[in-house]
Amino acid sequence: MKDSVKGLWNIVLSGYPKSGKTMLAQRLVAENPNFTRVGVDELRNMLFNEVPPCRDEFLVYSMIAYIRDNLLGKAYSVVIDSTAPDNITRSFLLSTRIRKVNRMLVLFNVERAVIVERNIMLFGNASAVVAWDKRWEPPVGSVPIFKFRSNNVEEFEACYARLRELLKSETHPFRPEFYRIPIPIKEIRNALKIFLKKRSK
Repeated sequence: MKDSVKGLWNIVLSGYPKSGKTMLAQRLVAENPNFTRVGVDELRNMLFNEVPPCRDEFLVYSMIAYIRDNLLGKAYSVVIDSTAPDNITRSFLLSTRIRKVNRMLVLFNVERAVIVERNIMLFGNASAVVAWDKRWEPPVGSVPIFKFRSNNVEEFEACYARLRELLKSETHPFRPEFYRIPIPIKEIRNALKIFLKKRSK
């Protein structure tokens, strides 16, 4: 897929811990020289060494938005590696002041038993799955969605092949002219700030 992706992309990954998000992000970056990965968990750990919600989640997400817009402004496509279980977070991560950017929400669809098993193998328990359950919201609005199944290697590879073809297409349905612009970014920032304050209490 080298040098074949069409346009500039802001891709947000949403899914349970250990659903395959980081694997997908790293694969896209490895195979496309103009792609970059921004990891929300890594930034949070680097700043505060705390699990979410940390002492200043709004700062974390504000920095993610700043990094994303700077990369997009320099013609790098961005893959944001975040669980993003709720619609406010997704809208915030998908909204950018940079013009002519293709947006996409990649929603990971993995069977619960598989997710629980992966979390127990890695962390010794499934507490991250339970925490994610409490915040999960089905996507709403005009957000372009690509559903990514990764219960096993075969499913991951099949979905990746479809995603690759979409990114290479000249007429993909994720181009800005094919969907309406959502709520203004200022309103989304304010909503996210209020939402994160409520969660930290």
